[in-house]
Amino acid sequence: MWPAAVSVRSLPVGASKSSDSTKFKLWYLSPALRVRYYLRRQVMLASLVRRKPRDQLQVLWSARPGVKTQAGRLLYGRRNPAPEKLVVGIWKLVAGARADPLFGLTLNLRSLPQFGGGPAREDAKNAARPCPTSFQIPTPNFSSSAVRRRRHYTLAPDRCPRNVPTLAATAWCRPSSPDTFLHMTNKPFLPEDFLLNTEWARLLYFEHAAKQPIFDYHCHLPPDQIASNRQFENLFQVWLAGDHYKWRAMRANGVPEDQVTGNTTSDYDKFLVYARTVPMTLRNPLYHWSHLELRRFFGIDTIINEASAPKIWEAANAKLRTPELSTHGILTKSRVNVVCTTDDPVDSLEHHVAIKKSSLATRVYPTFRPDKALTVNQPAGFNAWCDQLAARSGVEVKELSSFLSAIKQRHDFFHSLGGRISDHGMENLPDVECTEREASAIFNAARSGAAATPEQTAKFTAFMMLFFGRLDADRGWTKQLHLGAIRNNSVRLMKRLGADTGVDSIGDFPQARGLSRYFDRLDQEGKLPKVVIYNLNPADNYVFATMAGNFQDGSVAGKVQFGSGWWFLDQKEGMEWQINALSQLGLLSRFVGMLTDSRSFLSYVRHEYFRRLLCSMLGADIEAGLIPADRALVADMVENICYKNAARYFGLEAGKL
Repeated sequence: MWPAAVSVRSLPVGASKSSDSTKFKLWYLSPALRVRYYLRRQVMLASLVRRKPRDQLQVLWSARPGVKTQAGRLLYGRRNPAPEKLVVGIWKLVAGARADPLFGLTLNLRSLPQFGGGPAREDAKNAARPCPTSFQIPTPNFSSSAVRRRRHYTLAPDRCPRNVPTLAATAWCRPSSPDTFLHMTNKPFLPEDFLLNTEWARLLYFEHAAKQPIFDYHCHLPPDQIASNRQFENLFQVWLAGDHYKWRAMRANGVPEDQVTGNTTSDYDKFLVYARTVPMTLRNPLYHWSHLELRRFFGIDTIINEASAPKIWEAANAKLRTPELSTHGILTKSRVNVVCTTDDPVDSLEHHVAIKKSSLATRVYPTFRPDKALTVNQPAGFNAWCDQLAARSGVEVKELSSFLSAIKQRHDFFHSLGGRISDHGMENLPDVECTEREASAIFNAARSGAAATPEQTAKFTAFMMLFFGRLDADRGWTKQLHLGAIRNNSVRLMKRLGADTGVDSIGDFPQARGLSRYFDRLDQEGKLPKVVIYNLNPADNYVFATMAGNFQDGSVAGKVQFGSGWWFLDQKEGMEWQINALSQLGLLSRFVGMLTDSRSFLSYVRHEYFRRLLCSMLGADIEAGLIPADRALVADMVENICYKNAARYFGLEAGKL
């Protein structure tokens, strides 16, 4: 049988009897009945300190640092370590309480900051004063098979010393029947210590992680909007227009595509559709992210749904008209020191030139992403891209050698604008060899309009990736490999919207041999650059973590990095998996931390999400005795992972925010 229980939270001493802070909801749920009660009065449990504790209480309370000492001084006048909670028989708690051996009372002394003195004494100075009137706790009749029947127990404390802290009591009942539940204590949604479940976690986050700026070394923010310091007209444009995560949720909720990405639906109507969708995203990270985005940037803490949507729309749009929420304002508000966008080699980078000349404190750099150079299996798109490459580089692209020269010229141009990172989005690295002669033949066939076979495509990819690796090594760049996505799964939406519109998923491609062959070949040549490898299939986490350890050469700490949980894995569980794999098989202390990987300027709350989770995991380890309770040691690790490791590793000049 489950005893009924009372969770006690402290209130200020001398609070008013009518204080709203003492109002709590009391729920009773049974198969056929649900009754809501309200407790509107304070409860002063004076009997806790009136008599010798061992004469009236069975005591088991929390061993959390500080709490046990404070609780001990109140109840015993000394420290008394014990396991978990303070359990009190209700018939021994207060005068007038009705005894019943099937009913118990649990006091959870989690936070009692005003506990500072010994047991209260009724003397002339501390004259007793009347306590608030009694209240009732409904509870099932455990001795009866009729679960719907309830007993009412009246707790009627009569007199309380003035210096006894005021306690607000709330109650729930858990009988043997699993579908009968009474609960009235709830932690607020997204509280200040969200995800921070220990004192150490809160210390590490608020005093160390939260104070670090952001080094966003991989994202998809549009540089033209940064260059123009775009002022968004409404919430849809900044919040939904480019966020594929939200698009996928709306589609899954049965929303027609016209109301997700179509041009016939107004911005407000598409926003309203998403507001209807948000309640359906409970336990999806979108529920957290969406509320955090509104809180952090707009100061809106309203729960998002269809009813609240109009007020959210008006309040957010008013805030968007201020300089604080232009693109420059958002980057400044988020304290983003570095942004690395994702750019095609044929991009002019004119917007990066303009950003460099602006007064924006954030440093914005281009990232070299030559994915289209590998698409010899799609000759129409490949040839159009080669023609653009020729026009942009000034090198006529006729054969493989001129193709490589044109790519190198663009690589040099990116370097001249401060670029020091390349990026590749691939299913996997092919486990094949390819000679220059074979690559030349494949290139020539594609230029003549013949699509390469899958085997030929794999060979050409292997050849080009070695070429790109050598370019990065010669220039001292860092290479990023985003592996494991199966892209553009829906032909219907691909035809309608084009690539990268939220119809991608996790793939199950072989990874180990291709990675090993690629790294080993460059390593033997002395041309292995710094590399960050990102895995999209969590089944391969240990493969990636161990592969990174194979090619460390002592030249750079953490030269080959197992990158952050990416795309479908940049949520609580996915990030925990990645952190745990890296911790067990590598050096978490050398990790370069979180990246945004988003097209939305409001996605910087994901860095907060990651930092809270990191501190929660480390705090739990400290309290479990798995790592030392050494603040300097652990705090230094937290600050390094959140910012400093990335700032050292990528070698980019950072802004000062």
